[in-house]
Amino acid sequence: MKGIVLAGGSGTRMYPLTKSISKQLLGVYDKPAIYYPLSILMLADVREIALIVNPHEREAFQELLGDGQQYGVSFEYLVQEQPRGIADAYNVSEDFLEGSSSMMILGDNFFYGYELPKRIRLAKEKNIGATVFAMQVKNPQRFGVLDIKSPDQVPVGIYEKPQNPPSNWAVTGLYIFDGNAPKYTKNFKPSDRGELEITDLISQYLKENKLAVEYLGRGTAWLDTGTPDGMLGCATFVKTVEERQGFKIACLEEIACRRDLISTTKMLEQVNNYPDCPYKDYILDVLEGGL
Repeated sequence: MKGIVLAGGSGTRMYPLTKSISKQLLGVYDKPAIYYPLSILMLADVREIALIVNPHEREAFQELLGDGQQYGVSFEYLVQEQPRGIADAYNVSEDFLEGSSSMMILGDNFFYGYELPKRIRLAKEKNIGATVFAMQVKNPQRFGVLDIKSPDQVPVGIYEKPQNPPSNWAVTGLYIFDGNAPKYTKNFKPSDRGELEITDLISQYLKENKLAVEYLGRGTAWLDTGTPDGMLGCATFVKTVEERQGFKIACLEEIACRRDLISTTKMLEQVNNYPDCPYKDYILDVLEGGL
């Protein structure tokens, strides 16, 4: 399974912060925002990852992340000439996927939860076509929303930002699709919003009875870093957890070693070349103290 991170878009909700830099390159507390979605894919043992970026921002992402070898993974940068909706990611990444199944995550989404990585890995293993991750929200009108048949929570429909939501179960920005996704999206027509909607792709799998839903409970945090308030709230959350518990969220170097993507010895060699800073001190403490 390969990974896709949507790191393009216009970032208008963050203007003027995003006038000269991608919102995914802005800082969320102590690390770039892009680290958080990347950490989810790495924790799910996805090793080949494509980042879909704007043409003028490709170089900045490459400067930050390189080719991924330092984390034991590979990064490929795919240019999306103009924002055309989430589902367009599969048109852009068709050659990269080469018929492989994929896990896609939105670059401005933040997920956190103790059991979450395990649940994602299990969902990845048992995927029958498509899997979405849903959470209850108090304002479902802002999201893609599932219509659910009780009491078994079987999805029977999905609607994009409905005025009268059939439930409060919103589809988050984390998805798993089999290798057929590009075959479907290449035939999609833009919606009234002028976008290729991810809900149309999900609906296609639902029609084929190949859609699974992972319902995330109250022990999971799902936050949006795509607005100033959302980014501030997320940074506050990360700061609180890290200061209280003493470990970092989305430290890619630590994850790479804990998931055996790279040896501790090799990582120590790399980290010793980092400038002196609290981030370097944390990684050295973790690695030298034993994982």
